[in-house]
Amino acid sequence: MAAETNTIMQTDLARVRMVDFNLQFTGSVRKLIEALGVTRKIAVQEGSVLKQLKVTGTLQSGEVAEGELIPLSKYQTTDVIVGEIKLNKWRKATTAEAIGKGGYDQAVGATTDKMVKDIQKTIRNGLFTFMENGTGTAAGSSLQPALANAWGQLAVLFEDDAVETVYFLNPLDVADYLGTANIEMQTVFGMNYVENFLGLGTVFFNSSVPKGKFFATAKENIVTYYINMSSGDIARAFELTTDETGYIGIKEYPDEDTARVLDLVMSGVTFFPERADGIVIGTIGATSDEGAGGEDAGGDEEQGA
Repeated sequence: MAAETNTIMQTDLARVRMVDFNLQFTGSVRKLIEALGVTRKIAVQEGSVLKQLKVTGTLQSGEVAEGELIPLSKYQTTDVIVGEIKLNKWRKATTAEAIGKGGYDQAVGATTDKMVKDIQKTIRNGLFTFMENGTGTAAGSSLQPALANAWGQLAVLFEDDAVETVYFLNPLDVADYLGTANIEMQTVFGMNYVENFLGLGTVFFNSSVPKGKFFATAKENIVTYYINMSSGDIARAFELTTDETGYIGIKEYPDEDTARVLDLVMSGVTFFPERADGIVIGTIGATSDEGAGGEDAGGDEEQGA
């Protein structure tokens, strides 16, 4: 006999959990993108090559006598391939015994929540990985001079005194300061951050940043690339549940052969610098002479393509 109309079925509950999964993930991604100041979000296909436009050349002297031929300053551009965006895939399986012992919400739901946090960590690690490729340097004998030096480097690099800077620090480097300062800490995507920290910009705290070091860049320098999980062949083939952003797709389904409930999750989100020379790697506890620098005027410049 068919089930009574409007009976809540297991598939309905699975749909609710998948939608909740997406809300948890995409909501936190959106907040991270907003906090980072990212304005460019670009949907691409899996395997799309990420390139940076490298400009090289030499600026000739501008000291030219009256009537003399002005020398040409010659520059050339080349595409530098720095990687490709990849589709990441994860699975989780929950046995009938685990469901029977702890209940569906605990056995499936709670473990899915933990899975969201671990996926977030994977994406965060990618953010710090690209920061490590920065070519600018800055230093200071203590926290504030070091951050100020980095801000100065970026203001010069982007030729904008009003540049909005974002920093990434190890919590241990600011623990003493945070313990005595009256500041408002916020949390996004598993990271604590403070806006307008010391009047210099937004600072994120994460243990993935090496102690004694920090990364800094202009907010305008960060681009988000992602594989859209809400459209295309992958979404159709696996009937993934997504939201309108398409940052992540999930499907929860039973496997009767093994008496398990499986969760399949797919995503491809990466953060990328438009300019590699627009990332400053800072050192806390050194003099500016030891760590300050960057590219000279008229030297190499890299831009995202």
